[in-house]
Amino acid sequence: MDRRSKVRAGIAAAVAQWIKFFSRAEYRRLDPEKFATFARIIFTKHPLPPQIIADLLMRPTASNREALDPRLPHYLEGLLKQKIVNTAAVLGALYQYSTTHTQIQSDPSSQNATAGAIKEEPGVDSLPKEKRKVTRWRCSYSSEAVVLWQLARYVNQGTGIRTGRDVIEIVKVLIRWISLFIDVAAAFSRDAFNAMHTQQQRNEVMAARDAFVLFFMAFSENKTVVATLDRPITKSIRKHLANSLETFIPHVMQVNPNFATRLDLFRTQHLVIYESIEKKEAAIAEINSYMDSLMGLDSFQVSEIPILNTRAGLYIYISAALVGRPLVDDVALFTYLHNRYQGDLHTAAVQLILASFDVLANAVFRNEGARDGHLLKSFVVNKIPLILVALASSSSASMYPFNSELCITEALGQVDTNVFPTLSGMFDISNNSSSFQDSVRQDFCFACQLHGLISQSATENLLGEITYQSLPDEGRYVREVLFRSCLVESERTQKLIAELDLMNGNVGAAAQAVVDVISNLCRNKETMILKQLCSQLACRPSSLDILLLFNPAHKLLHPLCELLDGWGDYDEDQGEYQPVYEEFGSILLLLLALVYRYNLSPADLGIRSPNSFIRRFLSTGSTSRPRTELSEQEKSHLSGWITGLFGESAGLGDELMASCPPQDFYLLMPTLFNNIVIALSTRTLSDETLRSGLEYLLDVFLLPSLVPAMLYLSNQLWQESHAGQNAIIKILHFILRSQSSSGEAMAMFGAVLNIVAKPLEHALRSYQRQDPKSQEVEPLLRAFKDNLAVSRRTGGANHNELESWTSSHTNSNNTPAGNSVVGNLPNHGANTVNPALPFHGGLSAAIRHTIQNLVHWVQQPVVYYTHRQTLAALKMLGAKHLLNILLDELQNLTDSGQGSMAYDVVTAMICAPDTASDTSTISPEDSLPPVLDETTGQLSTVTPPLQRRNTLREVLKVEAEDWRTIQKGPNPGMAEIVVRLHRRVEAQMAMPPPSALVGILAAGDQLGGLGVGVGGVGGDVLMGDAAMAAAVAVAAGDNGSVVGGVEGHQLTLDTTGSSGGDLGLGSAVGDLGGLGSATGSVVGGAGGAGGTNNLDLDGDNIFSGLPSLTGDFDPNSFHVWDMEGGY
Repeated sequence: MDRRSKVRAGIAAAVAQWIKFFSRAEYRRLDPEKFATFARIIFTKHPLPPQIIADLLMRPTASNREALDPRLPHYLEGLLKQKIVNTAAVLGALYQYSTTHTQIQSDPSSQNATAGAIKEEPGVDSLPKEKRKVTRWRCSYSSEAVVLWQLARYVNQGTGIRTGRDVIEIVKVLIRWISLFIDVAAAFSRDAFNAMHTQQQRNEVMAARDAFVLFFMAFSENKTVVATLDRPITKSIRKHLANSLETFIPHVMQVNPNFATRLDLFRTQHLVIYESIEKKEAAIAEINSYMDSLMGLDSFQVSEIPILNTRAGLYIYISAALVGRPLVDDVALFTYLHNRYQGDLHTAAVQLILASFDVLANAVFRNEGARDGHLLKSFVVNKIPLILVALASSSSASMYPFNSELCITEALGQVDTNVFPTLSGMFDISNNSSSFQDSVRQDFCFACQLHGLISQSATENLLGEITYQSLPDEGRYVREVLFRSCLVESERTQKLIAELDLMNGNVGAAAQAVVDVISNLCRNKETMILKQLCSQLACRPSSLDILLLFNPAHKLLHPLCELLDGWGDYDEDQGEYQPVYEEFGSILLLLLALVYRYNLSPADLGIRSPNSFIRRFLSTGSTSRPRTELSEQEKSHLSGWITGLFGESAGLGDELMASCPPQDFYLLMPTLFNNIVIALSTRTLSDETLRSGLEYLLDVFLLPSLVPAMLYLSNQLWQESHAGQNAIIKILHFILRSQSSSGEAMAMFGAVLNIVAKPLEHALRSYQRQDPKSQEVEPLLRAFKDNLAVSRRTGGANHNELESWTSSHTNSNNTPAGNSVVGNLPNHGANTVNPALPFHGGLSAAIRHTIQNLVHWVQQPVVYYTHRQTLAALKMLGAKHLLNILLDELQNLTDSGQGSMAYDVVTAMICAPDTASDTSTISPEDSLPPVLDETTGQLSTVTPPLQRRNTLREVLKVEAEDWRTIQKGPNPGMAEIVVRLHRRVEAQMAMPPPSALVGILAAGDQLGGLGVGVGGVGGDVLMGDAAMAAAVAVAAGDNGSVVGGVEGHQLTLDTTGSSGGDLGLGSAVGDLGGLGSATGSVVGGAGGAGGTNNLDLDGDNIFSGLPSLTGDFDPNSFHVWDMEGGY
């Protein structure tokens, strides 16, 4: 036997194995997961080309010629994921055996289902025609639609097309499909009286054609497809596809003009555009390209226009920093103020005070005081005075004079007394202010007096009369002193946590001291004390906001993650194991409270190790695993917990907890509750046994485990059968309606409900819609109604806001209906940036209104604004689409003579901080291993980049660099607007000059030292030449961003009170250290104890509540869905 014969024999044997496998899988109704596993094994032993495998799977068989098996799409999914078949192979096999072929035969008898055979159509590659009979499916239309939709999903995800070769193979099959549908349409048109084709047959063919069009649209928008077809080598195949589309598009136009327009746009932009280019035009284009390359972005001359620093600019920045997780990075804020006001500290301080009061007033006007009032008020009263102290201390390095008392007096003179009344106004009967806002002015003044910014007499003058309020009895807090006292007296930390809600100006030092103590306890593994602090904080969501207002997030998150990941084995002399579970659970509960409140992922936490417990828990901690995936040890632990909770001799002894570490227990919770649901739905578990078992989990030492359990139950409530849903409702009833006599257990249970409230509400509401008459849901919803308001703080928009913004009417809820200024603007609503994108109505109109209202602030007493709208637009429209809206509105306002204010508003929206690009949760210690820098010859470390969406600033930079293309387009004036805006944004986000940077950081010398330290208190070292050189290099470089602080790390104001401290930078940049309490400061004022203290679319995920769709389409796969225009 020669080599060719051996190859043929091998292929024949492999084909036989695959046919046998597919036949058995269909007969036994094999589970898709098992099918994928067996397919991988068979492919290893009997490899075949993708075309043959797809053909064998999708062809009719002797036992089934009617329609494709319903499980086939699931089987295809496994084969596609393992790359055993590819998109072209599946399309070819689907075409080969499609029932559509039977509709183009002239002989009516050819439609007989028993015949079902036609000649094979030649492909584009023009293989010789073979008059062989091909058995077709009798009715494959619905299956074709499902498979085409499935392939479109993979193409959208980027996995369906990987190489240019894939593109060419798919194009060949697409041309054959197009030819088939064109022939069918011709056959239908000839059969005007339905003599050969019934109306049902026509409808089924049209449905299959619509699914094909959707796949073709996904194919046409794939980056790899566009890049491949743009290459000259594809000229021939591109011409074939263009000709086919030209004939096919009129048929689509009759049914869906929108889709036909998009197909024609693809044809003209990527297929036929190259055919008309002559050699002369190519030479001219090459010369023009060479000339353009000589003109960079810096060489583009743009006429300057005066840009005002409006009141709205800083207001937008502060609003964005506080809309979700607090993002008040002090060095970034100082640099932003320096760039915005060019070192004018007086103006910067006045505008900062006004902006902070405006943000709080906006929360009052929008009736958001109950949700956001505490954080915003703490920012005004506790944070702003610390920033003013830092500005005052840096005045020696500024050319502008600075008097803190004068700044505060000027700013408060512009604050509306109707919203923030004076002391006498608080007792006015006609005053309608709420309790949280009426004392803000007074609290702010006393906080400034505490830090020596104003004198006592000035306080009385500002408030209008003598007050009975006084400075705190304990004086001004000093971070280091607090830290030392907490080390000596553990109860002191608990008192400081309780004081985080105060408005006395001391909260900053208390918040930093609390984080220092927690970090120290984590480092020393003093878990007994740490348990008490974590339990206390987990029950106080508002206190978590305050901690992050004064500390970078990584200083709190990183020690907790390290401690939990490195939780060691039990001591050999361990007497009881219940306290270990209690300590571990309390610490984990605090971490989960932070993670879920601010929607943090393992990547956000800087966790890269696949073996990390936190990574595994956050990724799969709410997912049940089948028993086959559990190790023998996990099976033993699971059996032990089931027996201990629900066995006849139920009880949780030390032996069980000694053998099962807490990490393993928490990872098993979803699987444990999956078994409980099954047992309850099959009546294997009685209600009384269930109640007694759950009582153990409601004890303090196991109570945090209800977080993964209830998240699992929430997820399962979407997809379980009716019996399973009833079992879940019964379990939730026992959990939520339980009463505990222990105050500690009740408080901890409230912390658990804070975490699970949102997903649980969405799941229960969905279940309620399925059974509106059910009386079981409302009592459950009432049980955690109060927890919903504090469950999330992500900056996401709630359902009502999103519905209002996306409504089709012209006005948005940002302004009352009578305040619209749209009609006064020329050319409003016309998209002059990209005419293909509609800007009329919906979210686009809401964004336009927001910009107009902010520009016209002077003309309106109230501006209803929330940065959640911008974040929702970024997620729904994308950064590029949103930027086009901003640019188009900016041009309209500029043309109407309001460009000076409009530029400042749009610049602020682009520069505003965003959690999507924030890296403050990642510790500097989580940087990648040192690498050799070839330019300097030194080792350097970098923070691992996160995969995230593009920001407005990044997209604007790309647009500015492409100014030549914009200048040659239909709107040449837009190039000048784009470049001017880009330069304005980069100027406000760039590092200041070295002298100014040193002035900002070294200002603390007069007040006892602005230490920039790592590792908490006592970790500061002097700023050496290397650190100073790095700062100078950043400042003199390419205008690097300061959004994340110096070198991308977040720095915060420190309230340490070390006197005479020097400018200190630790080995890795951490928090902006403390301005000590030095007497004789340059800051005026005699108030205080001993001188001056030196320095979302709410959290609703609007899509999380959508039920998972049945069938083969996964809605999450189409992540680039355009809310206004389809794909």
